[in-house]
Amino acid sequence: MDYYILAINPGSTSTKIGVFKNEELIFEETIEHKEEELKKNQALKDQFEMRLEHIYRVLKEKEFDLNKLNIVVGRGGQLPPVEAGAYLVNEDMKKRIINGPIISHASNLGALLAAAIAKPLEIDAIIYDAVSSDELRPIAKITGIPSIRRQSFCHVLNTKAMGRKAASRKGKRYEDMSFLIAHIGGGVSISAHDKGKIVDVITDDAGPFSPERSGSVPLLYIVDMCYSGNYSKKELLKELRGNGGLKAHLGTHDCREIEDRIAKGDERAKAVYEAFAYQIAKGLGELSVTIDGKIDNIILTGGVSKSKMLTDLITKRVEFLGPVIILPGENELPSLALGGLRVLRKEEAVKEYIDRPAETEELFV
Repeated sequence: MDYYILAINPGSTSTKIGVFKNEELIFEETIEHKEEELKKNQALKDQFEMRLEHIYRVLKEKEFDLNKLNIVVGRGGQLPPVEAGAYLVNEDMKKRIINGPIISHASNLGALLAAAIAKPLEIDAIIYDAVSSDELRPIAKITGIPSIRRQSFCHVLNTKAMGRKAASRKGKRYEDMSFLIAHIGGGVSISAHDKGKIVDVITDDAGPFSPERSGSVPLLYIVDMCYSGNYSKKELLKELRGNGGLKAHLGTHDCREIEDRIAKGDERAKAVYEAFAYQIAKGLGELSVTIDGKIDNIILTGGVSKSKMLTDLITKRVEFLGPVIILPGENELPSLALGGLRVLRKEEAVKEYIDRPAETEELFV
């Protein structure tokens, strides 16, 4: 039987949509939102309406019959910690997204947009592999400050999809294998996948620096910066996420430009780029102990993993841990669609989102 799936991935400055027939992409579109449009629609409600209007416009331009759709899959956002997989977009979920408290992020709109399109068609709207999916082992959550517990924030959607892809290539199931996966994009996260679960992570603020994020920096230096009087909270956060990493060192986050500078003999660019690869390799080594070194594959994915120079530098340092596979790209729309397809084929059950009292999630206020 043929199934038609609409996948929706809202980002900070764009909304990406794709229509799939089973595994086949029929069309995709990246709807870019201009800065003035976003400034005019800063509230969640206003952005929802603006983005929904754009989605309907594109579907009309593509002359796609919405009545063909069997399911709508939205990007899962910053909900309180949930299991990975598929969740039906229900009233509890919508209320939590609209009323909070959750971290503000464009991905939160994925559920609302999916539900709005699915409702008049009388089909299901789901989210899949939400950003806040949490499968960490209890031991991985303990920190040196009892009131702070580690949370599982990583590129869940793409890394799980690439784990499934790597397993399929070997004729095996993702749930029967163990992987170390580095997602290398604007931010870098590294995750240990053991028998179908992400059991430990290095988040984008706790490990390697990236094209525009600082990654982990010794805490005492950060404390000094906080009390130096030179930064507001907003300014310091921008130093960590937006103005850090390669951009801070070299004035650009474009890896193609950096590699061009290296080819022309820029020794500083070479040193910083090698440090970038070194820190990613170090993170993979750190997580290798969380699965007792039993690694079927190391997977390098994300947009920046298209750089052969970078992946070669990483591979050279980590291949002793296990065979390295390069699966470049963000892969978010296909990952959402394949999740929806597994649900339609009844290969995977849909979970029911049940909201929890706010007092159990102080870290999300």
